[in-house]
Order: sequence, then structure tokens, then C-alpha cells
Amino acid sequence: MTSEIWLVSLLFMGISMLVSLILKGKFSRYSKVQLSSGLSGKEVAEKMLRENGIYDVQVTSVDGFLSDHYDPEKKTVNLSPDVYEGSSVAAAAVAAHECGHAVQHAAGYAPLQLRSRLVPAVQFSASIVNWVLLAGLIMAASGSYLLLLAGIVLMAITVAFSLITLPVEFDASKRALNWLNHTNVTNSSEYPLAKDALKWAATTYVVAALAAVVTLFQYISIFTNRRD
Repeated sequence: MTSEIWLVSLLFMGISMLVSLILKGKFSRYSKVQLSSGLSGKEVAEKMLRENGIYDVQVTSVDGFLSDHYDPEKKTVNLSPDVYEGSSVAAAAVAAHECGHAVQHAAGYAPLQLRSRLVPAVQFSASIVNWVLLAGLIMAASGSYLLLLAGIVLMAITVAFSLITLPVEFDASKRALNWLNHTNVTNSSEYPLAKDALKWAATTYVVAALAAVVTLFQYISIFTNRRD
């Protein structure tokens, strides 16, 4: 069973790498398609925030590639340099998506609130779960299953976070695309490209969630089978 865990992990790692390569390729291609509106990612973000009645969120630039994120505590939409300064379809899609999270926050979107509450527990769990599971498997071989159970509980926290992330990300993209479709930011030929870019970004979260769920069930199977 342990070997099966490694095989499944390698399978999903391969799928994740493939999706990541496709995503980077899409964003690289769409980064070369300039918006007819000429708006930069920063301007797109500020426009979306204003048009949704949000005036207490700042748009800032952060280092990194595809490092874009919304910080609900600081109330900042943080855009990578290519998105912040760029005036491409890719920049508009990413900027609008991150603002989608700000709109969720302003609207009190429940899954976003739940995900935010889970962050401290997930950070703690993620830092030790692999070591606890490894030690749990070693201890289980000698008939002690408590540590393995503790590892499964820790992993369940991270899996729950991955699953809650899915509706949060899909909803943010939906809000972004609805807004882009009803503004002059993207035209009829640019909008499908923005939609495709966000679709592949969402796919990365789906793969991660599936991998987490399958791995969790494998550890649960090990626990139940060895106890029997």
C-alpha cells in the first residue's frame, strides 16, 4: 500500500507539472496579446474595485511570476510586475480574478471567510504532516496506530482547505469574467482568451484537490486495513 501512495503521488505530480506547463504557456501567449482598451493590470483592478463600490482596497505590486493574490487582512490586491504594469489580456484576466476575491470579501462570501479562518491551522498542519505520517507508518508496523491517526487528522485539515479553495477560486473567476464581459476592458475577441486563461488557472486547483483527496483515502485505507 505504501508503494501505491508513491505511485499515485508521482502520477499526480506528473499531471500537475503538465497543467502548470500548459498554464504558463497560455499566460505567455496571452501576455503578448495587447488589450484594445490599453488598460494596465493596475488600472483594470482599480476600475473593477470602483465599479463594485470598493474603495478601501489598495492595488500593489509584488515580486514573482504568477504571485498574484488578494490579502483579506491587509485589504490589498497584490499583482506581479507583469500583471501590474502589463496591458495584455493575461494581465487583465489575472487582475480581475484577484479583484473577484476582494468582491467576495466585501460581500461576505462564506467559503472565503471559512478558508481565511483555516489558514493558521493549515500552516501548522502543512509544516509537520509529512513527518507525522512517516513516523506513523513506522510505528504502525509495530502495532501502534495513534501517530498514524494523528497524521491522517492533520492531512484532513489540508484536504479540507484544498476543497474549500475550489468554490472560492471558481467564484472569483466567475465574478471576474462577468465583469469583463460587461465592460469595455476586453472586446469580443479578447474575452475568450481571458476566459481560457482563468480556466487553466482553476485547473491547477482541481488537480491539487484531487491529489489531496486520493492520498488521504489511501492513508485511511492503510490505517483501517492494518488495524483489522
